Amino acid sequence: MKPSGAGRIQTASELISSRIAELGDWRGDTLSRMRRLIKEAVPDVGEEWKWMGTPVWSHDGIICTGESYQRVVKLTFPKGASLQDPARLFNASLDGNTRRAIDIHEGDAVDEAAFKVLIRQAVALNATGKTKPAKTTKP
Repeated sequence: MKPSGAGRIQTASELISSRIAELGDWRGDTLSRMRRLIKEAVPDVGEEWKWMGTPVWSHDGIICTGESYQRVVKLTFPKGASLQDPARLFNASLDGNTRRAIDIHEGDAVDEAAFKVLIRQAVALNATGKTKPAKTTKP
Protein backbone atom coordinates (compact mmCIF):
# COMPACT_ATOMS: atom_id res chain seq x y z
CA MET A 1 0.00 0.00 0.00
CA LYS A 2 1.13 3.52 -0.59
CA PRO A 3 0.72 6.58 1.58
CA SER A 4 -2.07 9.02 0.92
CA GLY A 5 -2.35 12.52 2.28
CA ALA A 6 -0.88 13.22 5.71
CA GLY A 7 0.75 9.86 6.33
CA ARG A 8 -2.45 7.85 6.01
CA ILE A 9 -2.09 4.46 4.34
CA GLN A 10 -4.71 3.59 1.72
CA THR A 11 -6.52 0.28 2.01
CA ALA A 12 -6.43 -2.21 -0.84
CA SER A 13 -10.05 -1.33 -1.68
CA GLU A 14 -9.13 2.36 -1.89
CA LEU A 15 -6.16 1.58 -4.11
CA ILE A 16 -8.36 -0.47 -6.44
CA SER A 17 -10.89 2.36 -6.58
CA SER A 18 -8.07 4.79 -7.36
CA ARG A 19 -6.80 2.54 -10.17
CA ILE A 20 -10.28 2.39 -11.69
CA ALA A 21 -10.57 6.19 -11.52
CA GLU A 22 -7.06 6.66 -12.98
CA LEU A 23 -7.92 4.56 -16.02
CA GLY A 24 -10.82 6.89 -16.81
CA ASP A 25 -11.89 5.02 -19.93
CA TRP A 26 -13.56 1.75 -20.95
CA ARG A 27 -10.92 -0.19 -18.99
CA GLY A 28 -11.90 1.52 -15.75
CA ASP A 29 -15.58 0.94 -16.50
CA THR A 30 -14.88 -2.72 -17.26
CA LEU A 31 -12.75 -3.29 -14.17
CA SER A 32 -15.41 -1.57 -12.05
CA ARG A 33 -18.17 -3.74 -13.54
CA MET A 34 -16.21 -6.96 -12.96
CA ARG A 35 -15.42 -5.88 -9.40
CA ARG A 36 -19.14 -5.30 -8.78
CA LEU A 37 -19.96 -8.79 -10.14
CA ILE A 38 -17.31 -10.38 -7.92
CA LYS A 39 -18.77 -8.64 -4.86
CA GLU A 40 -22.30 -9.67 -5.84
CA ALA A 41 -21.20 -13.29 -6.22
CA VAL A 42 -19.24 -13.32 -2.94
CA PRO A 43 -20.29 -10.45 -0.65
CA ASP A 44 -17.50 -11.12 1.86
CA VAL A 45 -14.74 -11.24 -0.76
CA GLY A 46 -11.41 -9.80 0.26
CA GLU A 47 -9.62 -7.18 -1.82
CA GLU A 48 -5.85 -7.03 -1.91
CA TRP A 49 -3.22 -4.94 -3.68
CA LYS A 50 -0.26 -7.10 -4.69
CA TRP A 51 2.73 -7.25 -6.96
CA MET A 52 3.31 -3.51 -7.20
CA GLY A 53 -0.20 -2.59 -8.25
CA THR A 54 -2.39 -5.56 -9.11
CA PRO A 55 -5.95 -5.75 -7.78
CA VAL A 56 -6.60 -9.18 -6.26
CA TRP A 57 -9.86 -10.69 -5.03
CA SER A 58 -9.58 -13.50 -2.53
CA HIS A 59 -11.55 -15.81 -0.29
CA ASP A 60 -9.56 -18.62 1.36
CA GLY A 61 -6.96 -17.92 -1.33
CA ILE A 62 -6.83 -15.95 -4.54
CA ILE A 63 -9.97 -16.05 -6.68
CA CYS A 64 -8.65 -13.85 -9.48
CA THR A 65 -6.51 -10.85 -10.30
CA GLY A 66 -7.52 -7.88 -12.43
CA GLU A 67 -4.92 -6.31 -14.65
CA SER A 68 -5.49 -3.52 -17.13
CA TYR A 69 -3.42 -3.14 -20.27
CA GLN A 70 -3.71 -0.79 -23.22
CA ARG A 71 -6.11 -3.01 -25.17
CA VAL A 72 -7.45 -5.48 -22.62
CA VAL A 73 -8.65 -5.97 -19.08
CA LYS A 74 -7.38 -9.38 -17.96
CA LEU A 75 -8.94 -11.39 -15.14
CA THR A 76 -6.62 -14.26 -14.24
CA PHE A 77 -7.82 -17.21 -12.17
CA PRO A 78 -4.81 -19.02 -10.68
CA LYS A 79 -6.78 -22.30 -10.43
CA GLY A 80 -8.89 -21.67 -13.53
CA ALA A 81 -7.99 -24.95 -15.24
CA SER A 82 -9.81 -26.75 -12.42
CA LEU A 83 -13.06 -24.82 -12.91
CA GLN A 84 -15.99 -25.80 -15.10
CA ASP A 85 -16.53 -23.21 -17.83
CA PRO A 86 -19.49 -24.28 -19.97
CA ALA A 87 -20.06 -20.67 -21.11
CA ARG A 88 -16.45 -20.58 -22.36
CA LEU A 89 -15.56 -17.32 -20.66
CA PHE A 90 -11.92 -18.31 -20.41
CA ASN A 91 -10.23 -17.12 -23.59
CA ALA A 92 -6.59 -16.64 -22.56
CA SER A 93 -3.81 -18.62 -20.85
CA LEU A 94 -5.48 -21.79 -22.07
CA ASP A 95 -2.27 -23.77 -22.64
CA GLY A 96 -1.21 -24.06 -19.01
CA ASN A 97 -2.17 -26.76 -16.55
CA THR A 98 -3.28 -24.42 -13.78
CA ARG A 99 -4.37 -20.89 -14.58
CA ARG A 100 -6.92 -19.49 -17.01
CA ALA A 101 -7.81 -15.92 -17.89
CA ILE A 102 -10.60 -13.86 -19.35
CA ASP A 103 -9.41 -11.11 -21.68
CA ILE A 104 -12.02 -8.39 -22.09
CA HIS A 105 -11.58 -5.99 -25.00
CA GLU A 106 -13.37 -2.70 -25.50
CA GLY A 107 -17.01 -3.38 -26.36
CA ASP A 108 -16.95 -7.04 -25.25
CA ALA A 109 -19.96 -8.33 -23.37
CA VAL A 110 -19.42 -10.78 -20.53
CA ASP A 111 -22.09 -13.25 -19.47
CA GLU A 112 -22.61 -11.93 -15.94
CA ALA A 113 -24.40 -15.03 -14.60
CA ALA A 114 -21.70 -17.36 -15.95
CA PHE A 115 -18.98 -15.10 -14.53
CA LYS A 116 -20.55 -15.23 -11.07
CA VAL A 117 -20.66 -19.04 -11.32
CA LEU A 118 -16.91 -19.07 -12.04
CA ILE A 119 -16.27 -16.81 -9.06
CA ARG A 120 -18.31 -19.04 -6.74
CA GLN A 121 -16.57 -22.15 -8.07
CA ALA A 122 -13.16 -20.59 -7.39
CA VAL A 123 -14.24 -19.80 -3.82
CA ALA A 124 -15.52 -23.36 -3.32
CA LEU A 125 -12.26 -24.79 -4.67
CA ASN A 126 -10.21 -22.54 -2.39
CA ALA A 127 -12.30 -23.69 0.60
CA THR A 128 -11.30 -27.30 -0.04
CA GLY A 129 -7.62 -26.40 0.23
CA LYS A 130 -7.00 -28.43 -2.91
CA THR A 131 -5.66 -27.48 -6.30
CA LYS A 132 -8.26 -29.52 -8.15
CA PRO A 133 -11.84 -30.41 -7.27
CA ALA A 134 -12.55 -33.89 -5.97
CA LYS A 135 -13.34 -36.38 -8.71
CA THR A 136 -16.70 -38.03 -8.52
CA THR A 137 -16.86 -41.76 -9.00
CA LYS A 138 -19.60 -43.44 -10.95
CA PRO A 139 -21.52 -46.27 -9.27
